[in-house]
Amino acid sequence: MKEKVKIGIIGGSGLYQMDGLEGVTTMAVDTPFGLPSDELIIGNLNGEKIAFLARHKRGHSIMPTEINYRANIYALKSIGVKWILSISAVGSLRKELHPLDMVVPDQVFDHTRHRVSTFFGNGVVAHVGFADPFCPELSQILFNTATDAGCHVHKGGTYICMEGPQFSTRAESNIYRQLGFDIIGMTAMPEAKLAREAQICYATLAMVTDYDVWHETTGDVTIEMVIENLNKNVANAKRIIKEIIPRIPEKRECVCASALKDAVMTNPDLISNEMREKLAVLMK
Repeated sequence: MKEKVKIGIIGGSGLYQMDGLEGVTTMAVDTPFGLPSDELIIGNLNGEKIAFLARHKRGHSIMPTEINYRANIYALKSIGVKWILSISAVGSLRKELHPLDMVVPDQVFDHTRHRVSTFFGNGVVAHVGFADPFCPELSQILFNTATDAGCHVHKGGTYICMEGPQFSTRAESNIYRQLGFDIIGMTAMPEAKLAREAQICYATLAMVTDYDVWHETTGDVTIEMVIENLNKNVANAKRIIKEIIPRIPEKRECVCASALKDAVMTNPDLISNEMREKLAVLMK
């Protein structure tokens, strides 16, 4: 593809395609880290060329732990993506975060156990700053857009990412609340870490589907409940995505754009040609 794509959308549970795309093409991308979840769907939305990727594959056949996060981020980076909007279904750990609300989190806690969370290794060591895991600039734009769209959206909060695919036990849910977490999901990590290593601005629009299992006056979370609320929120998410496109600037002034500056600790003479080639795309 000669023309670069600036904006990538990663659709989570319930969001497997983008309405309103014009001039749609599909792109199968192979990466040094394997195949991404699905083909990239490229098209014009509100005057801007974007790339859409279904995180769980169209038809939802990939579990959270089975997702090839490295391939997904690498594929988007390889076509020029600088901004990623992640759409994610989450459970609420706070009474004031109601089902059907939306949250733009500013922090994340990684509680996963079986996922590869870096592009580096194999003779190359890099330590990337990750104090603020979601791009502050893109998150603010996302919050403003969702507010202007008339959605009930909350700014800030900590997303705890669990392994899944099972939902929480009651004991786990109550401990997460005691630890001060706000929402819980299964896909923000290592997606956010890898986006930072790829020097891509990354923000999440978290769609609340349920109260997990801690809430005393609501029923326990079920897949039927999740799907019902997901379907109600997906239309709003699509509208927000369409409206945010023209608000995303050309120039980036956040730390995401230079995350790898001085991060690679390995003596360049010791880096193999294979790893140089793999990492070249990420360094751009």
